[in-house]
Amino acid sequence: MNISDFYDGKCFDAYRYLGAFYSKSGTVFRTYAPNAEKVSLIGDFSDWQEIPMTAVNDGRFYEISVGEAKAGMRYKYRIYKKNGKYTDHSDPYGCGSELRPDVCSVIRCMDYEFSDDKWMKNRTDCRNKPLNIYEVHLGSWKKPENSDCEWYNYAEIADSLIAYVKENGYNYIEFMPLNEHPCDESWGYQATGFFAPTSRYGTAVQLMNLVDKCHKEGIGVIIDFVPVHFAVNDYALAEYDGTALYEYPSADVGYNEWGSRNFNHARGEVRSFLQSAACYWLDMYHFDGIRVDAVRNLIYWQGDERRGINTCAIDFMRSMNKGLKERYPTAIIAAEDSTAYLDVTKSAENGGLGFDYKWDMGWMHDTLEYFQTSPMYRSRDYNKLTFSMVYFGNEQYILPFSHDEVVHGKGTIVEKMNGSYDDKFAQARAMYLYMMLHPGKKLNFMGNEIGQLREWDEKRQQDWKLLESPVHSSFNGFIKAINRLYLTSEPLHKDYDSGNFKWIDCDSEADCVYAFLRKGKGADILAVFNFSDWEKADYIVKIGENTGVELIIDTEWEKFGGNSSQSSYYTENDETTIDIQPYSGKVYKIMRDL
Repeated sequence: MNISDFYDGKCFDAYRYLGAFYSKSGTVFRTYAPNAEKVSLIGDFSDWQEIPMTAVNDGRFYEISVGEAKAGMRYKYRIYKKNGKYTDHSDPYGCGSELRPDVCSVIRCMDYEFSDDKWMKNRTDCRNKPLNIYEVHLGSWKKPENSDCEWYNYAEIADSLIAYVKENGYNYIEFMPLNEHPCDESWGYQATGFFAPTSRYGTAVQLMNLVDKCHKEGIGVIIDFVPVHFAVNDYALAEYDGTALYEYPSADVGYNEWGSRNFNHARGEVRSFLQSAACYWLDMYHFDGIRVDAVRNLIYWQGDERRGINTCAIDFMRSMNKGLKERYPTAIIAAEDSTAYLDVTKSAENGGLGFDYKWDMGWMHDTLEYFQTSPMYRSRDYNKLTFSMVYFGNEQYILPFSHDEVVHGKGTIVEKMNGSYDDKFAQARAMYLYMMLHPGKKLNFMGNEIGQLREWDEKRQQDWKLLESPVHSSFNGFIKAINRLYLTSEPLHKDYDSGNFKWIDCDSEADCVYAFLRKGKGADILAVFNFSDWEKADYIVKIGENTGVELIIDTEWEKFGGNSSQSSYYTENDETTIDIQPYSGKVYKIMRDL
């Protein structure tokens, strides 16, 4: 680590100098506490008696080597303030922690030999490839039965999770935060250990093995990263050296709407801490990308546009993203951003924020609101589903139905659909087909694929018994089918090519019918939707001369829970006539120059 770069906010490898470094001869401990009166080390190896640490470099860093300190032992830093009082802190750069409610840092052996060279060599950011993300909260995907353990560990869950993801047609997993956090209900978004995989699910090496196994099976792995704020617990980052080292000193911007502390991105050492944390997950664990949480609260002070732009946080994002892409050009950096701020996915060198992708929260809200509306009003709201194509070229978007949409009284995705029980599933099928055919990469939260009806609860596993019901098993079969369609259809991968998308019908307000093309090299994909509650008979689509049309997906096929027998409809005319059932969608392959 270059000390000057650390202070200037240009450092990406602080984790290679700060923290606890185990070897067979003992462990070296280093921490940064510039305003401390003195610092001591306490731990299992000293029977929790103080071992004074030595001030090194410019006197703001403290270091000690302890031969008796072995992997698996617990430790803390006892940091004395100028007034003589002290607080025992966990290690900001520690690679392990005790299981909550215990809070000590734990020395970890980080030796692991990855065997994913082929994956890493061929990895891309999926710009021109399919990116179908399965968002997972690891502790509530599945839970052990007949066991005293609350959760499966990283190693135990790996094989079943990977097999399920592949079977269901996803090619990436996105984990909600796996950094250490004290409160289960925060889901990891209020962190105390930015370099420590949560001990709920095991050790650092077990997590490395999970990622390694994913790569061997062709599955990419993204991790949520939270550079906006941190938990208020006094044993962690809060007033680490007796002063506001990581946070703002002013309460006005020091705390946020979640009650946690905001990082002070104006400080170079804070930027180096966060950039190094992001780099750490990509480097040490071979994660394939990060999803940056709450970007709105980085762009604007307290996430409030009326308070103005936080220029220091903007500079931080540009610096972090530029540095990460220089080091890991094939890694994905995605912004969970609900603002209309421009150039989020424009390169940092050209004045943008430097993200690869931005979550399209506007598309998500408009789409769900449309399907929550009674069909009698959908002609009024027709443009909610066409508006996204007006702005879609502004950024490189991911279309998300994430965990935030299935909690806090919002209802699950299927529950949100208007109408009766059967109508909800029919509309959900049509909506998901619309999502898969719409330009943009895809993200769905666990449980969406089985038509879960209960809101997500981090304390309970998914309702897997639903798959014993024909309604839910056929719905899951439909999701598998459209996921496979997305993964294997070349026209659906060129999301950011302006010539790839063409409206065929975006003016049928009275009928709530939509039709569009996704263009490919050898064949095009035609999608036709009827989101009204009445059948649209004899709907004519002109497909051009010397073309053939083959029906490849119908949301109303009986095997998906609908009421139509499967057919292999095919025609070679310059136009095709379609009967579209209520709440349904059809997808055709169009072959040209026959």
